[in-house]
Amino acid sequence: MLATYPTPLDPAPRLAEAIGLNPGDLYVKRDDLIGLGGGGNKVRKLEHTVRQALDRRATVLVTSGAAQSNHARLTAAAAAKAGLRAVLVLEGHETPAVGNLLLDRLFGAEIVWAGDLRPADLGERVRAEAERLTGLGERAEVIPFGGSSVLGAKGYEECGHELRQQLPDLHTVVTALGSGGTMAGLVRALGPGKVYGVDVGAVPDPRAVVAALLPDPGIDLRIRAAAGAYGVLAPAVKEAMTLVARTEGIVLDPVYTGRAAAGLVEAVREGLIEPGRTTVLLHSGGLPGLFGHPEASEIYV
Repeated sequence: MLATYPTPLDPAPRLAEAIGLNPGDLYVKRDDLIGLGGGGNKVRKLEHTVRQALDRRATVLVTSGAAQSNHARLTAAAAAKAGLRAVLVLEGHETPAVGNLLLDRLFGAEIVWAGDLRPADLGERVRAEAERLTGLGERAEVIPFGGSSVLGAKGYEECGHELRQQLPDLHTVVTALGSGGTMAGLVRALGPGKVYGVDVGAVPDPRAVVAALLPDPGIDLRIRAAAGAYGVLAPAVKEAMTLVARTEGIVLDPVYTGRAAAGLVEAVREGLIEPGRTTVLLHSGGLPGLFGHPEASEIYV
């Protein structure tokens, strides 16, 4: 195992009251405290994908993401723990080693900059890197974007069962929706009515990517639209990050967990999440990305 489970489930009474819930209604599932590599939701997915890589006798893991990818950082950490190499194919051009990039290098990952490729074309570049490594005598295992695949989603199916044990009267889990695997796994375990996904804008059709990871792709999913373009710090996200920090002392990131919290606030305001029903905000990690975000230094100037 890459980490220790279960992760904590912290009550959040002051945040609950601040957004219009009863003090006992709201909890935060602390997957940011999962342990490996700075924490985050990708660890649960990597439990399965790295195990498969080891079963296939891989020597190197290859994956992709944005420059400040949490998934890339945790793939590098998992590779280090498993005694493997990691090659990260990242969007754009070389930038200063801050935030997740600093940790990528600390874990010993090789970074390949993809230049001006569109995000949709990164998969082909990853396959090319895997072929290059194979030609050098390596056994390359490609880890999918965001760790999200039918196999990787099992990690959050397990998390859903974990939540049921921790909180039997659970009504709703609010989660950021990026590459889809986290939400898909939770839906598998809890059912679509109990999972509320807040789209962060990482993929063009979030509903389709989640549905592709479910046994029944026709399930009616609860998905909220993204607040602005991917990676942009929208005012509602800044407000939610500030509120969570100043009521519960918990730090969120601007790209994923901050948006999930903003979606929670708006859902309560609109009556989609009601007082008296037990709600969990999934803290999926991402703190290192805060320190590498281009707008981070401007948040409170």
